Amino acid sequence: DQRVRFGVCVFSGPIMRPNLLLAGNHLSSRGGGSRGPIEDLAERLGIRGYRCLCISSVRNGFLRGMDLLFSTMLRRADYDVAVVDLYSGRAFLWGEALSATLGLLKRPFVITLHGGGLPDFAETRVRRVQRCLARASAVTAPSRYLLERMSRYRADIQLLPNPIDLSNYSYRNRDKVEMRLVWVRAFHKIYNPQMATRVLALLPEARLTMVGGDKGDGSLISTKTVANDLGVAGRLQFTGPIARDQVSDYLQQADIFINTTDFDNTPVSVIEAMACGLCVVSTNVGGVSHLIDNGIDGLLVPPGDEEAMAAAVRKIAGNPEFAQRLSRNARAKAERFDWTHVLPQWESLLDAIAGAKSSNGASNGARQYARSNF
Repeated sequence: DQRVRFGVCVFSGPIMRPNLLLAGNHLSSRGGGSRGPIEDLAERLGIRGYRCLCISSVRNGFLRGMDLLFSTMLRRADYDVAVVDLYSGRAFLWGEALSATLGLLKRPFVITLHGGGLPDFAETRVRRVQRCLARASAVTAPSRYLLERMSRYRADIQLLPNPIDLSNYSYRNRDKVEMRLVWVRAFHKIYNPQMATRVLALLPEARLTMVGGDKGDGSLISTKTVANDLGVAGRLQFTGPIARDQVSDYLQQADIFINTTDFDNTPVSVIEAMACGLCVVSTNVGGVSHLIDNGIDGLLVPPGDEEAMAAAVRKIAGNPEFAQRLSRNARAKAERFDWTHVLPQWESLLDAIAGAKSSNGASNGARQYARSNF
């Protein structure tokens, strides 16, 4: 059962569970952006019996932030535990405000860290970040990179990866590799999509498919301009945004996945490619080295170095045994990120927080659950 009303999604399930507030970007429900990890988490928890208020699906950034704050305050009787996404940049202000608001409301909550740029952002705001994280009942990180870099602000951060549904990604070992490349990200400057066209220009026999929507910062137009200038437009396909259930189909049409980003954490798109058995070549930035073991289940190259990336692609295409090994190991790595491993950890964490709150007399969430009708 899912209802969407005034930017708030409500999932219900058959099992008595704590009521939850999941505060982050729920934009895909209104066609306003790619589907984020918190939306997948809400859907999975709903199936498991949790009732989840999901905010916010408002597209405008400022209005979305206001919706987050007002919904958190006005609907405080409707949830027992909150989950709050925390990013860097301007988005940090809203996460910080939610942390303070939930603290004043005496509602227990979990902060989930996101974004490869968060550690550098935090370095100039040490006390603010420490206060923000200290208010939370628990803090989780989707990658060991974020866990290690952010542990100076809170020592007990828990590792909970961004999971995938492995059954949605059929595996094919790349025993015969052709120069069919695929790139899957949103078109934004931090993902350096122009680099992909420069790599293509260095590989005359290759073809490239670029999958992803336009973030509106000019990166898509710039990428097309670079492709025309380099004379590779005829070997390059732009798909635009696609549905989540189409990702595997596009991945299976290629043999080598290139990730050109300048900043990253633990990109789900890379995990999806590994699940399908693609040979992955990525820039070595942020948390990527915690995901990919160089030479074991993928290859890492310096950021912005298209010649190194092109050389890595040639190495894979010219060595079938090496490609097979990368493909096989990539699938094995991706299996660790399946929902069957990650969701029980979320359930244990949320149930423990709700149970602690109830035993302290600060909540009657279990009793409210049976009576509430959102």
